[in-house]
Amino acid sequence: SVPVGKLILIPAVITLGVSILRLVGELQNWPPPLFSRAAGGGLAIVGISWLPVIFGIYFALKLAGAGAGPASLGKAFGFTALGLVLMVGGGFLAATSLTGGPKLAAAFVLIAVAAVIPLKGLPSLAKTLLAYGYAARIPVLIIMFFALRGSWGTHYDGLPPNLPKGEFLATFFMVGVLPQMIGWIAFTVIVGMLVGSITAAVARRGKTVAPAT
Repeated sequence: SVPVGKLILIPAVITLGVSILRLVGELQNWPPPLFSRAAGGGLAIVGISWLPVIFGIYFALKLAGAGAGPASLGKAFGFTALGLVLMVGGGFLAATSLTGGPKLAAAFVLIAVAAVIPLKGLPSLAKTLLAYGYAARIPVLIIMFFALRGSWGTHYDGLPPNLPKGEFLATFFMVGVLPQMIGWIAFTVIVGMLVGSITAAVARRGKTVAPAT
């Protein structure tokens, strides 16, 4: 019964702050290890891709405390593992089909399915992570639109070297909409579910041991 909007509000604000800090750091040429401008982000330390690990734990603890933990830990881990396999497979397929076509479409269908598969295992946490994922990635997509339009020289408008040149909207769809609204959403859900399911298991074990003691 925990409202999803209330649960993700603070994490979403923190994530937005990190995204803005990352953009400012890249525009101001701050140290690359912290604010890499390489296409794809260059594993910069300041970024939001690490946050699903932190907030996956946070959401799981909050939901467990409200009695919205998993009915079956086996199902939670099983469906998350299946989602992980589909996400990795779809990601590999997408990486080899940047020219578009049915192969790329199939890749993102697999990734989209990977994002919703965990709903079967631990619905409360998966729904929260889905909502958080979009709250985190929609601002990034908006930044990417303007960065690509204005050639800002940041990782937000960095293009893969093997991406065919095309019109702006087609490029934005390929490097912005598909990855941010499907790929990174699946990543957020799967990673958050992995750490969240472990957290839920530990929390359940703690509750079991405490009454027995």
